[in-house]
Amino acid sequence: VQLQAFGGGLVQPGGSLRLSCAASGRTLSDYVMGWFRRAPGKDREFVAGISWSGGTTSYAGSMKGRFTISRDNAKTTVYLQMNSLKIEDTAVYYCAAASSSWLVSKPYEYDYWGQGTLVTVSS
Repeated sequence: VQLQAFGGGLVQPGGSLRLSCAASGRTLSDYVMGWFRRAPGKDREFVAGISWSGGTTSYAGSMKGRFTISRDNAKTTVYLQMNSLKIEDTAVYYCAAASSSWLVSKPYEYDYWGQGTLVTVSS
């Protein structure tokens, strides 16, 4: 499956952005989907994940209550709604797909990756 993330940009602290991840090549519902990010000078970290049906989601602690992951299997798209953005949310955000029967959160557990989209939170 090929993944393409987009929707990044420059936003002020406290603002919102919605990232999208478009999939092609395979049925999206075959995969657990996740968002990761890599901030400057830091390792890639898990942001959020969603089960193949969309019925179960998981978030990293600092994103809970601010970020929402969702998916539209008919549109083969996964979304990440980011609210109350902070300067420390600045990073390249990646979407990924895992051939897994349950939610996973480690990068090595994901099989396919998009190219990343840059989110910059700055005043």
